[in-house]
Amino acid sequence: MTAPLLGGCGTALATPFRPDGGIDERALRSFVDWQLDEGIDFLVPCGSTGEAATMSLDEHRRVVEITVEQARGRVPVVAGAGSNDTQKAITLSLAMREAGATHLLHVAPAYSKPPQRGMIAHFRAIADAVGLPIVLYNVPSRTGCNIDATTTLELADSEQFVGTKEASGNLPQITDILVGRPARFAVLSGDDEVTLPMLALGADGLISVVSNVVPRLMTELVRKGREGDVSGAREIHQRVLPWLRAAFLESNPIPVKAALAMMGRFENVLRSPLVTLEPRHEDAVRTALREVGAL
Repeated sequence: MTAPLLGGCGTALATPFRPDGGIDERALRSFVDWQLDEGIDFLVPCGSTGEAATMSLDEHRRVVEITVEQARGRVPVVAGAGSNDTQKAITLSLAMREAGATHLLHVAPAYSKPPQRGMIAHFRAIADAVGLPIVLYNVPSRTGCNIDATTTLELADSEQFVGTKEASGNLPQITDILVGRPARFAVLSGDDEVTLPMLALGADGLISVVSNVVPRLMTELVRKGREGDVSGAREIHQRVLPWLRAAFLESNPIPVKAALAMMGRFENVLRSPLVTLEPRHEDAVRTALREVGAL
């Protein structure tokens, strides 16, 4: 039986750390519960927003285990498991499977910049070794390479690959994927700013940064967009725009963590080389939170 299409709004979860740098498990459980209470459609732990690049394998596994425990089967858990070393990606993916993830999120291999045939071999090796459904993640601004539409569509022919998180900002490329994909293959926005036009083109949802702070609003925006209520989706987009812009005043997740601290969700602690929000941006973030009703 073919699995249901992965769609709606999923939060790329920020990871709470204690002042001593360890994972704040209590805050993480509370945060996941709040996201679910707000109606989020799926959860995405241990991506770039979650600072997975700074985690040990045990920490990575623990964050996903906690997310799965709190979700209790109510929503999919799409665990980040990417690496530019194929064998490391397989090892991490197997750990995510053991932790209970329902899906894996695999980013294009950063820094290595393989040709398209190398990406295909990389993703297929992971899929063959692990067996969980894979969502591709294309974010050239972070990886230095692009997953071409032809590559995405070639992988989409296999039922091992169930979607792509597209953060290239390249609407012609995204359109080619939307037109050529199998019906079971989800196309998800990976950039909050372009979610509205992607939904208008036929995308199935969003993996969101800004929904760390406003999950209910972003879930409603995506729902309206998928239902064809363009004016309703546009109204919400315009409402969240102040926070959407403030969320990227500095590298993600720096503003998000500052915002969550202002909201009392968890401590404003990041792992080096990331640092806390520059003080001159604090008023802008606080004002944006008030404008969207988060404070």
